[in-house]
Amino acid sequence: MHKVIHSDKVKQALQDRGWSQKDLAAELGVTAQAVTNWIKGADFPRPDKLLKLATTLKLNFADLVISPAEGQPVIAFRKKAGAKTTDEHILKAMAMGALLKPLVPFLPELRSLRVQIPSPTVQYDALQAIAAEVRMRIGLGAQAVLLYEHLIGEFESNGAVIVPVLWGEKRNHKNALHILLPQEKVTFIFLNLDTRLEDFKFWMAHELAHVYTPDLAGKTEGEDFADAFAGALLFPKALAEVAYHQAIKRSNAADEIRELQRHAAAHSISLYSVFCEVNRFAKSLGLSPLRCKDADIHAIRNGQRGDLVSEILFDPTPPELPSYIAAAQNVFRSAFFSALQRMIKSKGTGPGYVQQVMDIPLQDAMALHGELSR
Repeated sequence: MHKVIHSDKVKQALQDRGWSQKDLAAELGVTAQAVTNWIKGADFPRPDKLLKLATTLKLNFADLVISPAEGQPVIAFRKKAGAKTTDEHILKAMAMGALLKPLVPFLPELRSLRVQIPSPTVQYDALQAIAAEVRMRIGLGAQAVLLYEHLIGEFESNGAVIVPVLWGEKRNHKNALHILLPQEKVTFIFLNLDTRLEDFKFWMAHELAHVYTPDLAGKTEGEDFADAFAGALLFPKALAEVAYHQAIKRSNAADEIRELQRHAAAHSISLYSVFCEVNRFAKSLGLSPLRCKDADIHAIRNGQRGDLVSEILFDPTPPELPSYIAAAQNVFRSAFFSALQRMIKSKGTGPGYVQQVMDIPLQDAMALHGELSR
Protein backbone atom coordinates (compact mmCIF):
# COMPACT_ATOMS: atom_id res chain seq x y z
CA MET A 1 0.00 0.00 0.00
CA HIS A 2 1.42 3.38 -1.03
CA LYS A 3 0.68 6.68 0.63
CA VAL A 4 -2.58 8.35 -0.42
CA ILE A 5 -4.41 11.49 0.56
CA HIS A 6 -7.29 11.01 2.99
CA SER A 7 -9.93 12.19 0.52
CA ASP A 8 -12.80 12.40 3.02
CA LYS A 9 -10.80 14.75 5.27
CA VAL A 10 -9.86 16.95 2.31
CA LYS A 11 -13.45 17.05 1.00
CA GLN A 12 -14.76 17.97 4.46
CA ALA A 13 -12.17 20.75 4.80
CA LEU A 14 -13.16 22.11 1.38
CA GLN A 15 -16.84 21.97 2.30
CA ASP A 16 -16.19 23.83 5.55
CA ARG A 17 -14.55 26.64 3.54
CA GLY A 18 -17.07 26.61 0.72
CA TRP A 19 -14.27 25.80 -1.74
CA SER A 20 -14.25 23.68 -4.85
CA GLN A 21 -11.32 21.52 -5.91
CA LYS A 22 -10.57 24.20 -8.49
CA ASP A 23 -10.36 26.82 -5.70
CA LEU A 24 -7.90 24.61 -3.81
CA ALA A 25 -5.81 24.10 -6.95
CA ALA A 26 -5.56 27.86 -7.46
CA GLU A 27 -4.55 28.36 -3.83
CA LEU A 28 -1.80 25.73 -4.14
CA GLY A 29 -0.59 26.79 -7.57
CA VAL A 30 -1.34 23.43 -9.23
CA THR A 31 -3.82 22.25 -11.85
CA ALA A 32 -7.31 21.14 -10.95
CA GLN A 33 -6.46 17.74 -12.44
CA ALA A 34 -3.57 17.37 -9.98
CA VAL A 35 -5.95 17.90 -7.04
CA THR A 36 -8.42 15.42 -8.58
CA ASN A 37 -5.65 12.85 -8.90
CA TRP A 38 -4.64 13.32 -5.27
CA ILE A 39 -8.18 12.88 -4.00
CA LYS A 40 -8.73 9.80 -6.19
CA GLY A 41 -5.47 8.27 -4.95
CA ALA A 42 -4.02 8.17 -8.44
CA ASP A 43 -1.14 10.46 -7.46
CA PHE A 44 0.45 11.88 -4.32
CA PRO A 45 1.62 15.48 -3.82
CA ARG A 46 5.30 16.35 -3.74
CA PRO A 47 6.63 17.22 -0.25
CA ASP A 48 6.40 20.99 -0.76
CA LYS A 49 2.83 20.73 -2.05
CA LEU A 50 1.90 18.32 0.75
CA LEU A 51 3.10 20.85 3.31
CA LYS A 52 1.20 23.67 1.61
CA LEU A 53 -1.93 21.49 1.37
CA ALA A 54 -1.75 20.75 5.09
CA THR A 55 -1.24 24.36 6.14
CA THR A 56 -3.89 25.67 3.73
CA LEU A 57 -6.55 23.24 4.97
CA LYS A 58 -5.22 23.25 8.56
CA LEU A 59 -4.93 19.46 8.64
CA ASN A 60 -2.20 17.59 10.47
CA PHE A 61 -0.24 14.76 8.89
CA ALA A 62 -2.25 11.99 10.58
CA ASP A 63 -5.51 13.44 9.22
CA LEU A 64 -4.17 14.22 5.77
CA VAL A 65 -2.24 11.09 4.80
CA ILE A 66 -3.12 7.40 4.82
CA SER A 67 0.19 5.59 5.04
CA PRO A 68 1.35 2.19 6.26
CA ALA A 69 3.20 2.64 9.55
CA GLU A 70 6.16 0.56 8.42
CA GLY A 71 6.98 2.90 5.53
CA GLN A 72 6.49 6.18 7.33
CA PRO A 73 9.55 8.17 8.47
CA VAL A 74 9.97 8.25 12.26
CA ILE A 75 10.67 11.75 13.51
CA ALA A 76 12.25 12.94 16.76
CA PHE A 77 13.13 16.57 17.48
CA ARG A 78 15.66 17.98 19.91
CA LYS A 79 13.89 21.30 20.45
CA LYS A 80 15.29 24.58 21.63
CA ALA A 81 14.25 25.53 25.16
CA GLY A 82 10.66 26.76 25.22
CA ALA A 83 10.08 25.90 21.55
CA LYS A 84 6.86 24.13 20.62
CA THR A 85 6.69 21.48 17.91
CA THR A 86 3.67 22.17 15.73
CA ASP A 87 1.91 20.09 13.08
CA GLU A 88 3.69 22.22 10.48
CA HIS A 89 7.07 21.26 11.95
CA ILE A 90 6.12 17.57 11.86
CA LEU A 91 4.88 17.79 8.29
CA LYS A 92 8.05 19.54 7.17
CA ALA A 93 10.17 16.85 8.85
CA MET A 94 8.03 14.12 7.25
CA ALA A 95 8.55 15.80 3.90
CA MET A 96 12.30 15.86 4.52
CA GLY A 97 12.11 12.14 5.30
CA ALA A 98 10.31 11.44 2.04
CA LEU A 99 12.93 13.43 0.15
CA LEU A 100 15.78 11.53 1.80
CA LYS A 101 14.57 8.19 0.45
CA PRO A 102 15.94 8.75 -3.11
CA LEU A 103 19.31 9.71 -1.60
CA VAL A 104 19.77 6.35 0.17
CA PRO A 105 20.98 4.42 -2.93
CA PHE A 106 23.84 6.92 -3.27
CA LEU A 107 25.13 6.25 0.27
CA PRO A 108 27.94 3.74 0.78
CA GLU A 109 26.86 0.28 1.90
CA LEU A 110 25.81 0.43 5.54
CA ARG A 111 26.73 -2.15 8.14
CA SER A 112 23.95 -4.62 8.86
CA LEU A 113 25.25 -5.62 12.32
CA ARG A 114 24.22 -2.86 14.71
CA VAL A 115 24.12 -2.26 18.44
CA GLN A 116 20.70 -2.17 20.07
CA ILE A 117 19.81 -1.77 23.73
CA PRO A 118 17.34 -4.61 24.35
CA SER A 119 15.79 -3.32 27.58
CA PRO A 120 16.14 0.47 27.78
CA THR A 121 15.32 1.80 31.22
CA VAL A 122 15.75 4.96 33.28
CA GLN A 123 16.28 2.95 36.47
CA TYR A 124 19.52 4.37 37.86
CA ASP A 125 21.78 1.32 38.28
CA ALA A 126 20.65 -0.35 35.05
CA LEU A 127 21.13 2.92 33.15
CA GLN A 128 24.62 3.34 34.59
CA ALA A 129 25.48 -0.16 33.41
CA ILE A 130 24.30 0.70 29.88
CA ALA A 131 26.36 3.92 29.87
CA ALA A 132 29.43 2.06 31.17
CA GLU A 133 29.12 -0.50 28.38
CA VAL A 134 28.97 2.24 25.74
CA ARG A 135 31.98 4.02 27.25
CA MET A 136 33.91 0.74 27.19
CA ARG A 137 32.99 0.19 23.55
CA ILE A 138 34.37 3.57 22.52
CA GLY A 139 37.48 3.09 24.69
CA LEU A 140 36.79 5.43 27.62
CA GLY A 141 37.08 4.81 31.34
CA ALA A 142 34.38 5.83 33.82
CA GLN A 143 36.07 9.14 34.73
CA ALA A 144 37.46 10.15 31.33
CA VAL A 145 36.23 13.26 29.53
CA LEU A 146 33.89 12.27 26.72
CA LEU A 147 34.31 14.34 23.54
CA TYR A 148 31.68 14.52 20.84
CA GLU A 149 34.29 13.12 18.47
CA HIS A 150 34.21 9.89 20.51
CA LEU A 151 30.55 9.38 19.56
CA ILE A 152 30.90 9.82 15.81
CA GLY A 153 32.09 6.29 15.11
CA GLU A 154 29.07 4.88 16.94
CA PHE A 155 26.72 6.69 14.57
CA GLU A 156 28.63 5.47 11.54
CA SER A 157 28.68 1.87 12.80
CA ASN A 158 24.95 1.81 13.41
CA GLY A 159 23.47 3.00 10.15
CA ALA A 160 23.18 6.67 11.11
CA VAL A 161 24.29 9.45 8.79
CA ILE A 162 25.22 12.71 10.53
CA VAL A 163 24.21 15.84 8.64
CA PRO A 164 25.94 18.87 10.24
CA VAL A 165 23.93 22.00 9.46
CA LEU A 166 24.29 25.72 10.19
CA TRP A 167 20.77 26.63 11.26
CA GLY A 168 21.80 29.60 13.40
CA GLU A 169 21.12 30.11 17.10
CA LYS A 170 17.59 31.42 16.68
CA ARG A 171 16.23 30.82 13.16
CA ASN A 172 15.18 27.20 13.61
CA HIS A 173 12.93 25.76 16.34
CA LYS A 174 15.17 22.70 16.76
CA ASN A 175 18.79 21.96 17.54
CA ALA A 176 18.73 18.40 16.24
CA LEU A 177 16.40 16.35 14.07
CA HIS A 178 16.29 12.54 13.91
CA ILE A 179 14.72 10.95 10.83
CA LEU A 180 14.57 7.16 10.74
CA LEU A 181 13.61 5.51 7.44
CA PRO A 182 12.42 2.08 8.65
CA GLN A 183 12.22 0.35 5.27
CA GLU A 184 15.63 1.58 4.17
CA LYS A 185 17.09 0.99 7.68
CA VAL A 186 18.90 4.31 7.60
CA THR A 187 18.82 7.12 10.14
CA PHE A 188 19.69 10.73 9.35
CA ILE A 189 20.78 12.89 12.27
CA PHE A 190 20.71 16.62 11.55
CA LEU A 191 22.89 18.43 14.10
CA ASN A 192 22.96 22.22 14.34
CA LEU A 193 26.57 23.38 14.61
CA ASP A 194 25.39 26.82 15.76
CA THR A 195 24.93 25.55 19.33
CA ARG A 196 27.09 25.69 22.44
CA LEU A 197 29.61 22.89 22.87
CA GLU A 198 28.25 21.83 26.26
CA ASP A 199 24.76 21.41 24.77
CA PHE A 200 26.00 19.89 21.52
CA LYS A 201 27.60 16.96 23.35
CA PHE A 202 24.37 16.28 25.22
CA TRP A 203 22.32 16.34 22.00
CA MET A 204 24.73 13.97 20.27
CA ALA A 205 24.50 11.53 23.17
CA HIS A 206 20.71 11.95 23.16
CA GLU A 207 20.55 11.15 19.44
CA LEU A 208 22.86 8.16 19.90
CA ALA A 209 20.33 6.75 22.36
CA HIS A 210 17.68 6.96 19.62
CA VAL A 211 19.99 5.09 17.27
CA TYR A 212 20.41 2.34 19.86
CA THR A 213 16.63 2.13 20.46
CA PRO A 214 14.95 2.52 17.05
CA ASP A 215 11.65 1.08 18.30
CA LEU A 216 11.33 3.97 20.77
CA ALA A 217 12.25 6.79 18.37
CA GLY A 218 9.53 9.43 18.23
CA LYS A 219 7.84 8.18 21.42
CA THR A 220 7.69 9.88 24.82
CA GLU A 221 9.43 6.97 26.54
CA GLY A 222 12.14 7.19 23.90
CA GLU A 223 12.74 10.85 24.71
CA ASP A 224 12.85 10.10 28.44
CA PHE A 225 15.38 7.32 27.95
CA ALA A 226 17.51 9.41 25.56
CA ASP A 227 17.74 12.29 28.06
CA ALA A 228 18.62 9.95 30.93
CA PHE A 229 21.15 8.06 28.81
CA ALA A 230 22.88 11.27 27.68
CA GLY A 231 23.35 12.45 31.26
CA ALA A 232 24.67 9.08 32.42
CA LEU A 233 27.07 8.84 29.48
CA LEU A 234 28.49 12.35 29.87
CA PHE A 235 28.75 12.36 33.68
CA PRO A 236 28.52 8.78 34.99
CA LYS A 237 28.20 7.56 38.55
CA ALA A 238 31.96 7.56 39.27
CA LEU A 239 32.13 11.30 38.48
CA ALA A 240 28.83 12.15 40.16
CA GLU A 241 29.96 10.47 43.38
CA VAL A 242 33.13 12.55 43.58
CA ALA A 243 31.28 15.76 42.72
CA TYR A 244 28.57 15.05 45.31
CA HIS A 245 30.97 14.52 48.21
CA GLN A 246 32.98 17.59 47.27
CA ALA A 247 29.91 19.79 46.86
CA ILE A 248 28.08 18.65 49.99
CA LYS A 249 31.07 19.66 52.13
CA ARG A 250 30.65 23.29 51.06
CA SER A 251 29.12 25.65 53.56
CA ASN A 252 26.30 27.00 51.40
CA ALA A 253 24.41 26.59 48.12
CA ALA A 254 26.50 29.20 46.30
CA ASP A 255 29.70 27.30 47.09
CA GLU A 256 28.01 24.07 46.00
CA ILE A 257 27.31 25.63 42.63
CA ARG A 258 30.91 26.77 42.26
CA GLU A 259 32.03 23.19 42.89
CA LEU A 260 29.60 21.90 40.26
CA GLN A 261 30.82 24.55 37.83
CA ARG A 262 34.36 23.27 38.23
CA HIS A 263 33.28 19.78 37.21
CA ALA A 264 31.15 21.08 34.34
CA ALA A 265 34.08 23.08 32.96
CA ALA A 266 36.45 20.12 33.26
CA HIS A 267 34.12 17.96 31.15
CA SER A 268 32.78 20.71 28.81
CA ILE A 269 29.20 19.87 29.69
CA SER A 270 26.42 22.03 31.05
CA LEU A 271 26.16 22.96 34.71
CA TYR A 272 22.61 21.64 34.64
CA SER A 273 23.75 18.19 33.48
CA VAL A 274 26.21 17.94 36.39
CA PHE A 275 23.56 19.15 38.84
CA CYS A 276 21.04 16.56 37.62
CA GLU A 277 23.49 13.66 37.64
CA VAL A 278 24.80 14.49 41.11
CA ASN A 279 21.27 14.63 42.51
CA ARG A 280 20.37 11.36 40.76
CA PHE A 281 23.37 9.72 42.36
CA ALA A 282 22.33 11.02 45.79
CA LYS A 283 18.75 9.84 45.34
CA SER A 284 19.89 6.36 44.28
CA LEU A 285 21.63 5.94 47.65
CA GLY A 286 19.07 7.77 49.77
CA LEU A 287 21.47 10.67 50.44
CA SER A 288 20.47 14.28 51.01
CA PRO A 289 20.02 16.27 47.78
CA LEU A 290 22.13 19.31 47.00
CA ARG A 291 21.01 22.55 48.62
CA CYS A 292 21.13 24.51 45.37
CA LYS A 293 17.93 24.47 43.30
CA ASP A 294 16.99 24.22 39.62
CA ALA A 295 16.22 27.93 39.38
CA ASP A 296 19.66 28.87 40.74
CA ILE A 297 21.39 26.57 38.25
CA HIS A 298 19.42 27.89 35.26
CA ALA A 299 20.05 31.52 36.22
CA ILE A 300 23.81 31.00 36.34
CA ARG A 301 23.92 28.68 33.32
CA ASN A 302 22.05 31.13 31.09
CA GLY A 303 24.56 33.86 31.87
CA GLN A 304 27.68 31.77 31.31
CA ARG A 305 27.75 30.01 27.97
CA GLY A 306 30.65 28.50 26.06
CA ASP A 307 31.63 28.76 22.41
CA LEU A 308 29.46 27.60 19.54
CA VAL A 309 30.66 24.43 17.84
CA SER A 310 30.73 26.36 14.56
CA GLU A 311 33.10 28.91 16.15
CA ILE A 312 35.39 26.12 17.35
CA LEU A 313 35.45 24.42 13.94
CA PHE A 314 35.61 27.46 11.68
CA ASP A 315 37.44 30.75 11.81
CA PRO A 316 35.95 32.96 10.58
CA THR A 317 32.29 32.01 10.53
CA PRO A 318 30.30 31.36 8.47
CA PRO A 319 32.80 29.04 6.80
CA GLU A 320 33.65 28.83 3.13
CA LEU A 321 31.72 25.98 1.50
CA PRO A 322 34.78 23.76 0.85
CA SER A 323 35.70 24.01 4.56
CA TYR A 324 32.15 23.21 5.64
CA ILE A 325 31.91 20.15 3.37
CA ALA A 326 35.39 18.99 4.44
CA ALA A 327 34.40 19.25 8.13
CA ALA A 328 31.28 17.17 7.46
CA GLN A 329 33.36 14.48 5.81
CA ASN A 330 36.52 14.53 7.94
CA VAL A 331 35.32 15.58 11.41
CA PHE A 332 31.85 14.01 11.40
CA ARG A 333 32.71 11.18 8.97
CA SER A 334 29.48 11.94 7.15
CA ALA A 335 28.70 10.40 3.76
CA PHE A 336 25.85 12.86 3.25
CA PHE A 337 27.51 15.40 0.96
CA SER A 338 29.38 12.84 -1.12
CA ALA A 339 26.08 10.97 -1.63
CA LEU A 340 24.33 14.24 -2.47
CA GLN A 341 27.07 15.07 -4.96
CA ARG A 342 26.67 11.68 -6.67
CA MET A 343 22.91 12.18 -6.83
CA ILE A 344 23.25 15.67 -8.34
CA LYS A 345 25.67 14.47 -11.02
CA SER A 346 23.74 11.27 -11.76
CA LYS A 347 20.16 12.57 -11.76
CA GLY A 348 20.57 16.29 -12.39
CA THR A 349 19.00 17.08 -9.01
CA GLY A 350 18.48 20.83 -8.61
CA PRO A 351 19.10 23.31 -5.76
CA GLY A 352 15.43 23.13 -4.73
CA TYR A 353 16.01 19.57 -3.53
CA VAL A 354 19.04 20.67 -1.49
CA GLN A 355 17.01 23.50 0.04
CA GLN A 356 14.15 21.25 1.10
CA VAL A 357 16.14 18.24 2.27
CA MET A 358 18.42 20.38 4.46
CA ASP A 359 15.83 23.00 5.49
CA ILE A 360 18.11 25.89 4.55
CA PRO A 361 17.50 29.17 2.66
CA LEU A 362 17.35 28.80 -1.12
CA GLN A 363 20.30 31.16 -1.62
CA ASP A 364 22.49 28.93 0.57
CA ALA A 365 21.17 25.84 -1.21
CA MET A 366 22.07 27.29 -4.61
CA ALA A 367 25.62 28.04 -3.44
CA LEU A 368 25.99 24.53 -1.97
CA HIS A 369 24.52 22.96 -5.11
CA GLY A 370 27.03 24.87 -7.22
CA GLU A 371 29.93 23.63 -5.07
CA LEU A 372 28.75 20.02 -5.25
CA SER A 373 28.19 20.25 -9.02
CA ARG A 374 31.88 20.93 -9.74
